[in-house]
Amino acid sequence: MYDRFAGGHLLVTGGAGFIGSSYVRDVLSRRDGTTITVLDTLTYAGNRGNLARVEQDPEQAARLRFVRGDIADPVVVGPLVREADAVLNFAAETHVDRSILDPEAFLRTGVIGVHVLLEACRRETDRAAAGDRDRPPRFLQVSTDEVYGTTDVGRWVETDELAPRSPYAAAKASGELLVGAYRVTYGIDTVVTRGSNTYGAFQHPEKLIPLFVTNALQDEPLPMYGDGLQQRDWLHVLDHAAGIDFVLRYGSSGETYNLPGGTELPNREVIRRLLALLDKPWSLVRTVPDRPGHDRRYAMNGSKLRALGWRPRVSFDEGLADTVRWYRDNEAWWRSIRSGDFESYYERQYGDRLARGRPAGDRAAARSTES
Repeated sequence: MYDRFAGGHLLVTGGAGFIGSSYVRDVLSRRDGTTITVLDTLTYAGNRGNLARVEQDPEQAARLRFVRGDIADPVVVGPLVREADAVLNFAAETHVDRSILDPEAFLRTGVIGVHVLLEACRRETDRAAAGDRDRPPRFLQVSTDEVYGTTDVGRWVETDELAPRSPYAAAKASGELLVGAYRVTYGIDTVVTRGSNTYGAFQHPEKLIPLFVTNALQDEPLPMYGDGLQQRDWLHVLDHAAGIDFVLRYGSSGETYNLPGGTELPNREVIRRLLALLDKPWSLVRTVPDRPGHDRRYAMNGSKLRALGWRPRVSFDEGLADTVRWYRDNEAWWRSIRSGDFESYYERQYGDRLARGRPAGDRAAARSTES
């Protein structure tokens, strides 16, 4: 298949975040001449240190430009899109718990920011039509399986109805609708990816796996929502980044692609496995009051993308072991993040819940509940 972006220039918004930085590290490590501009406002979820490996390599560093700025600022965005062959929008406030506490921040990034990026792409599409640039930029919107809502049976396909149930998911769904509208109205070249629950190195410790790993390493309680039987499909960050790149290069314009990981597990089982890897007792787990509107199950059908030749490669057991090992070996990284503002967020989110929590039962009870 022809790859028109090989050796091109990519604008990666949110490129200092968890999935975005994994994408940047992967693409630049190929040493194929591709250049990348990262645009990131460096909120709590963005960390310039996530790009340290690239910036310490002279050849890769020469092909990376970092711009600190907001995707909702057209003055910043316009010139960067003008230089780009493709725009990949990873930028997002991503944690559902935080969206419940502060919905407005999610709307600014997930809706207004997407609008500003699309407006810049529209101008560049018009310039291409007028012969002022070789071709219009491709716009890739990184979305999530959470836009589908929740399901008891079956697996979602890309044409299923969107039914988001949290401010985060609603913001992502709104961004997708804007992308579709700009595609139809202005003829912009767009693709959308919907990834499942992602895990791996460099993930902010607010999310389930890194939160529970870092808590367990400190012998602190693990706040498990409700009965812990919420089902999630797990996708390693390396596979997620690779799937996004595959869609950028080979996806059909105007299409949306599911990116499932292929390992569906209840949260309780994920916790059991990571405690086993850490050799920590189940007695650390506390069942705490659930968050409002907690989706029970996510499950996507990935056959559309598999038909193009892509599938995930990292097994969950291998990926989880590697992830636990990374957090064990990189204590300085996560301790710096878990200080300051994180402490106040953690107390706000879990303080009262932990005070009202109770022991989650022993491992044998957990296994019997899972079966």
